[in-house]
Amino acid sequence: MMTWKSNFDETKKHYLDWWKGKGIVLSMWEHLFKEGEPYEEIPPPPRHKDINQFWFDPEWRSDYLHYRMSRNSYMADILPVANTQLGPGSLASLLGSELEGRDDTIWIHPKKDFDETIQFDEDNRWWKLHRDLLSAVKKRSEGKYMVGCPDLIEGLDVLASLKGPDNVLVDLILEPERTLEQLAEINKVYFDVFDRIYDIINMEGEMAFCYFSLWAPGKVSKLQVDLSIMISEEDFRHFCLPFLEEQTRQIDYTLYHLDGVDAIRHLDAVLELKELNGVQWAPGYGQPQGGNSRWYDLYKRVLAAGKSVMINWVTLDELEPLIDHVGNQGLHINVDFKSEREIEKALTIVDKYR
Repeated sequence: MMTWKSNFDETKKHYLDWWKGKGIVLSMWEHLFKEGEPYEEIPPPPRHKDINQFWFDPEWRSDYLHYRMSRNSYMADILPVANTQLGPGSLASLLGSELEGRDDTIWIHPKKDFDETIQFDEDNRWWKLHRDLLSAVKKRSEGKYMVGCPDLIEGLDVLASLKGPDNVLVDLILEPERTLEQLAEINKVYFDVFDRIYDIINMEGEMAFCYFSLWAPGKVSKLQVDLSIMISEEDFRHFCLPFLEEQTRQIDYTLYHLDGVDAIRHLDAVLELKELNGVQWAPGYGQPQGGNSRWYDLYKRVLAAGKSVMINWVTLDELEPLIDHVGNQGLHINVDFKSEREIEKALTIVDKYR
């Protein structure tokens, strides 16, 4: 695999160690432009005609991503991964929800006249878009970068995208058995779609995930239940944990996205997932971000349970105190880099602990 990332072998070693609870991965949320000349002189595509072309035209978007990837910095452990996401939870679109492109993201609207049936239709236009986009980006990349797996999401969050979160929460009380059946069907569709996507995007068995900077020498995914902030610990164990456990068994490498302070009450249950490799903490809106000392004990709790931890939106001045207090083993630190000079400064700090 001859990518534009010159130190990819070193980064892979850092990731392999991290999945085992060792060492440090130093990366960032997405990308910033490199300094100096691009890896290749790739012409930019013509400006998109509208927001739908920006998100939903496979040929235009593959050209756009190719241009961007030729100019991104891959210093430290920043991954050469094209972001093909089609909204947070695009699995719902394959089950009947509708996607709407916006300037900064894609919104997912509930399925009209949802009849409570969970069914994957291979002729679904959004599945065709997923397949065509991934195939176009893979062909355009020519092995110079990896194609990220879209942010499919699963479980209660997908069900909420299909029929609205209020309806899901009511059904947990009034229709618990039907809800469990629907969640089981969603998991079946998830594995089917995930495997099809893996077949398109993997490079010699390796794959990457669009969000959270994930690479692994096999199948890898981020797991989540953001709706969990609205349910009890008992309901989380009943409606979420069995399906998460199934995912951790069937996917080689998994990271749980713990989102918001109200989700912390479910952390003990998440840490009981034997096959889960790591936990990523997202404090949520209005909270101090990942590098703040407020979260040190949470990270130690995750590490003590034998899981790795991912810490996001760390500032450069928070980096060294964070490692001093939490330790230098099993940390994936995404720094909010503004320039390659900041990456160099961060590497100088991290190298002292490696």
